[in-house]
Amino acid sequence: MHNQIYNQIFFTNVLRLLDERGWTKEQLAELSGVSTSFISDLTNGRANPSLRIMEQLADALETPLPALLETTDLDSKSLALLTGDKGNGLPEGFERVSVVLTAHHAYAVKKWAEYAREKLKKYTSSPFNIVS
Repeated sequence: MHNQIYNQIFFTNVLRLLDERGWTKEQLAELSGVSTSFISDLTNGRANPSLRIMEQLADALETPLPALLETTDLDSKSLALLTGDKGNGLPEGFERVSVVLTAHHAYAVKKWAEYAREKLKKYTSSPFNIVS
């Protein structure tokens, strides 16, 4: 199931980047060395890319592979439907987000994250349950 989620996040991000750049799947195929038919199957949810293919596509899109796997423009309800998750695994009032920020803003968010981790400690007896 998790593999399906990462495939969904990956191909959603590939489609977003193609749209942002005004590229076609054919252009991505030419730049990446991955066939157009495979890219089409991937972006329609019918292909399961290997790590090598994901790296080729990430390189062609000039985007680090982890960024294509860890963030998504899917809303939390869509991700919950994909995962079968009834919630985000966090207590009520907490939300996990992933964003790209300027260094200045990232500093402030890291401070907020430290504060949130301290607040989360009261919900768990083990610090290993808290994901940073």
